[in-house]
Amino acid sequence: MLISDYDFISNFIKTFLPDSPSQFFKKRSRRYPIKKLVIERIAMAGEQLQVLNALDVAKTQWYHFTAIIIAGMGFFTDAYDLFCISLVTKLLGRIYYHVEGAKKPGTLPPNVSAAVNGVALCGTLAGQLFFGWLGDKLGRKKVYGLTLMLMVICSVASGLSFGSNPRSVMATLCFFRFWLGFGIGGDYPLSATIMSEYANKKTRGAFIAAVFAMQGFGILTGGIFAIILSSAFNALFEAPSYAENALQSTVPQADYVWRIILMVGALPAALTYYWRMKMPETARYTALVAKNAKQAASDMSKVLQMDIEAEPQKIEQIEKEKAAFGLFSREFAMRHGLHLLGTTSTWFLLDIAFYSQNLFQKDIFSAIGWIPPAQTMNAIEEVFRIARAQTLIALCSTVPGYWFTVAFIDKIGRFAIQLMGFFFMTVFMFALAIPYDHWTHRDNRIGFVAMYSLTFFFANFGPNATTFVVPAEIFPARLRSTCHGISAASGKLGAIVGAFGFLYLAQSKDKNKVDAGYPTGIGMKNSLIVLGVINALGFFFTFLVPESKGKSLEEMSGENEDIEPQGEAELSSSADHRTVPLA
Repeated sequence: MLISDYDFISNFIKTFLPDSPSQFFKKRSRRYPIKKLVIERIAMAGEQLQVLNALDVAKTQWYHFTAIIIAGMGFFTDAYDLFCISLVTKLLGRIYYHVEGAKKPGTLPPNVSAAVNGVALCGTLAGQLFFGWLGDKLGRKKVYGLTLMLMVICSVASGLSFGSNPRSVMATLCFFRFWLGFGIGGDYPLSATIMSEYANKKTRGAFIAAVFAMQGFGILTGGIFAIILSSAFNALFEAPSYAENALQSTVPQADYVWRIILMVGALPAALTYYWRMKMPETARYTALVAKNAKQAASDMSKVLQMDIEAEPQKIEQIEKEKAAFGLFSREFAMRHGLHLLGTTSTWFLLDIAFYSQNLFQKDIFSAIGWIPPAQTMNAIEEVFRIARAQTLIALCSTVPGYWFTVAFIDKIGRFAIQLMGFFFMTVFMFALAIPYDHWTHRDNRIGFVAMYSLTFFFANFGPNATTFVVPAEIFPARLRSTCHGISAASGKLGAIVGAFGFLYLAQSKDKNKVDAGYPTGIGMKNSLIVLGVINALGFFFTFLVPESKGKSLEEMSGENEDIEPQGEAELSSSADHRTVPLA
């Protein structure tokens, strides 16, 4: 039977029988179990709004790619802004915390370093919760432009951080980076929800993953731009190494380098603001949450370039029959409680490992000798070396990993990719950690970098992408943005744990080798073992996450299910379940 056949049958039943189509077929499915699958499909076709069905079965069109670019530019900016700080923290230490007569260049004190690295993550966590909730209350589009403008303004303001002493400069930098993170946080649930609600069910995973994959280009662009800028400044303003002349190794113009790097992230976001404002509200929000069938049909008719019936009477019928439970209700806990636990726990565990690796690549590369000792370089040359190392990792592993997910997510599924990713992240992390002393020898550094790159590849061809995709697919429309925001915020909590925790844990056990101001830690080797254990936990928590490949959002969220009256439930429990051929 074709879907049109189901529509005809369900409309016939609705016309001539007192029950709604879904109630009629639900009762018959108990009496005739052999025909249950056919009956359920007929019921679903009868209840599905034409505008939602049109989106589910639409062929890939230009508007899909437009939506990916518009939403993706936000994520490009997100990644650039969150990770570019790791390129300039060493430079900030040299400029503002130079100690006269010290054998090594100045470094940020522990509390300042933790604040500079982590304050944007704190803002992101708050933004994910707030804008996730607001996206379900006011609509996705209404708050979408606000998050982008917040990112643009705060990116520029971060580079303009002012003050007459190091304390005031760091304070203003942290202030603006918190609000930058707040705007970035809003982009997570809104972009994921908008893309999931625009996409067709056949390639929905690839479209959402493609939006997230723009993070890879953001990280890569940040590294490339830092290489170009530091090379130009190093050529224009030559300086000796720190060992040769400590004071002159940091030229006054170096203060412009970190400011320009931070500010440039605003450009791509600013360029897409107009197009974000032109996007119509998603049909699922307009129809299922705002209950405006006419507007949903009108918007999607323009987008899909086809005539779509408004069906306001069907929305009224759905509203009467569907379970309108809230986030903190018993019904939500029964239907989606384990799903939410699965999405929050896996994202939390992933980001502990992922952000600690990303933000402190420079420390790991210095520990194995891939980046020369700081005293052998001047301030701007050190920026160049760090940027070159991070760009190589992004180019060889981060970016390819994201796009492998885009290519395969709708073929092998979200569950398989996430499970595989956590498994190989665990394997490679232990392979780095257990023979760590072997990798620190000069002849083995290339092997270390290759293994380290593979952990990033399988993070991105794995849970870093799927943890973003799945929460946008499995929850009801009226709670979708909120639940994605909660899941993402859980991830950022993990990122904060990783960023702050790894900063202290990775310090050497030898007091003489500890960075200034830090207590002794457990060492790089043991820190990598801890990250391996965390990845293993993520593998097991993945079993709480359902597979959503090839299913509509309404199927996954259970929005096609009715509230079953108690009397009917009791009747069904005592009914005769003999298998009788369907008449």
